[in-house]
Amino acid sequence: MEDLFSAGMSKLAPLADRMRPRTLSEFLGQEKIVGEGKLLRRAIEADRLTSSIFWGPPGTGKTTLAAVIANVTRAAFVKLNAVTSGVADVREVIKDAESRLKLYGQPTYLLLDECHRWSKAQSDSILPAIERGLIRFIGSTTENPMIAMTPAIVSRCRLFRFEKLSREDVKRAVQFAIADRERGYGKQVVHIDDDALEHIAQVANGDARSALNALELAVLTTPIESDGSTRITLAIAEESIQSRVMQMDESLLYDMLSAFCKSLRGSDSDAALAWFARMNYGGMDPRIVVRRVIAHASEDVGMANPMAMLQAVAAYHALEAIGMPEAKLPIAQAIIAVCESPKSNAVVMAIARAFEDAEKGGFSPVPAHLRDTHYAGASALGSGEGYKYAHDFPGHFVRQQYAPEEAAGFPYYVPSEQGFESEIRRIRESRGVSDPPDIK
Repeated sequence: MEDLFSAGMSKLAPLADRMRPRTLSEFLGQEKIVGEGKLLRRAIEADRLTSSIFWGPPGTGKTTLAAVIANVTRAAFVKLNAVTSGVADVREVIKDAESRLKLYGQPTYLLLDECHRWSKAQSDSILPAIERGLIRFIGSTTENPMIAMTPAIVSRCRLFRFEKLSREDVKRAVQFAIADRERGYGKQVVHIDDDALEHIAQVANGDARSALNALELAVLTTPIESDGSTRITLAIAEESIQSRVMQMDESLLYDMLSAFCKSLRGSDSDAALAWFARMNYGGMDPRIVVRRVIAHASEDVGMANPMAMLQAVAAYHALEAIGMPEAKLPIAQAIIAVCESPKSNAVVMAIARAFEDAEKGGFSPVPAHLRDTHYAGASALGSGEGYKYAHDFPGHFVRQQYAPEEAAGFPYYVPSEQGFESEIRRIRESRGVSDPPDIK
């Protein structure tokens, strides 16, 4: 039961905290996991939820859903934060949970916010309790648990991924707060213009908390009109919500880099530039981006356009020389050069075949005519004997064995028909090299 003091504190709590859904019917978004008939919803309604990890962007309902579970469950519910809690706190929770289970048959939920921040030792301290059923663990994190958490605890939990709320969901959250008489502004007369609501929902970018914070700031700072109402216009909304700082966690970093690299390979300059801009906005080190451009200049372009590599390396030097934001221009130029170049993975295939062949071992000696002759007595050993100097022959080319014995005649590099590689094929053909049309 709420006492006088806690009731006063709840009224002073931020709007976003006051408006947290209390039941599944009030919960917005995440239809894929908590929609009617979905596994997570059925488990919550039946009070049979097993250990789980909720992960996704901020403001998407992870902690809110845990609070809903706390409201509807008959089990005890304990909340810890991984930043401030240690092994001693966990042991105390487990001890109390075991007592409840033995004395009253009551299970215990343990909600751990920011669970990715736990060390291996902290994670290991809870594993036996999860396995024995002493606690039902609920982890909440903004990072991919398969990357940021220990495999032992992840393997014992069901993962539920929360997606960003849709713009319509964010609008509904704002409208509910305006209409709610108990926790929101229903006892006041608050009007919000359509374009103001649209702006808040757009800038909030799927984060209901950000949108409700903007609404609260707008209501608290806007003068009441003569009729006693408060009107939130687009200008007020623009002042009340700032552009969100992107949460560049490890999972999002890998996902964005993956999308960027696939855009380079897919010859989509617009997409690659879009991902570059977003990664830059999120605070990613631009050197990471340029290193990927250099790699893909070989991996996906190679000899089909040798200039792509020069553009990529030049972009890196430009970044080191002038820094950001000026370097975004040469970086963009290199990105476009790689995207718009004809594509070939012949370089990748060639070096892969060469390394695979080398790993087999069984190396034969270097052929005598290719051995080093830059030391006294080399000729007496037969080193260099029979070597043909290419520049002494027409076209500065002469056929002779250059490859190791075990690799002779095996094609590593097979130029494609793309870009400059078609010219390479013509040159090789004039030298008597017969390249297959394709090789895998």
